[in-house]
Amino acid sequence: MRSARGGYFAVRIFLVATAVAMLLLSTGNFAEAASFRQGVSAFNRQDYQRASRVFIPLAEQGQPSAQAYLGFLFETGRGVPRNYTEAAMWYRRAAEQGDSLAQYSLGLLYDKGHGVPRDIVEASKWLNLSTAAAPRQAREARARIRDAVTTKMTRGEIARARLRALEWAPIRER
Repeated sequence: MRSARGGYFAVRIFLVATAVAMLLLSTGNFAEAASFRQGVSAFNRQDYQRASRVFIPLAEQGQPSAQAYLGFLFETGRGVPRNYTEAAMWYRRAAEQGDSLAQYSLGLLYDKGHGVPRDIVEASKWLNLSTAAAPRQAREARARIRDAVTTKMTRGEIARARLRALEWAPIRER
């Protein structure tokens, strides 16, 4: 089970890194991109304390990919104390800006009630948004998780979750 979980997290990180690279190329902020790359490099070397020190100021400045990485560090307790509430806060900030991996992670936290009140409708909303925006190679896996959550819902809850997803619009912090 541990190796499957490690593979799951590795896939999540790969997807974050891909999204980050695309975002940084589009922003033109090369100093921030260099700093972010240092954080990713530290993360990949499993120097999670260094990675957290790089990601924290970027996340506080509103950089969604740094927020998603920081959420993951808090969720897993790597380089920082495990804190689901803190993880949910960072995931939410990135998710609200449209980061699909953060949306996925936040949806999972709502499904389990880790760091947030358990809320199946909110979980489904974020999982719907994440699946719709997922890279092609991740879409099927995210859809399976979304569909598994949906099996626990009433028709009314499904309708509310879909309405919330349709009404949602990204809001940039900076």
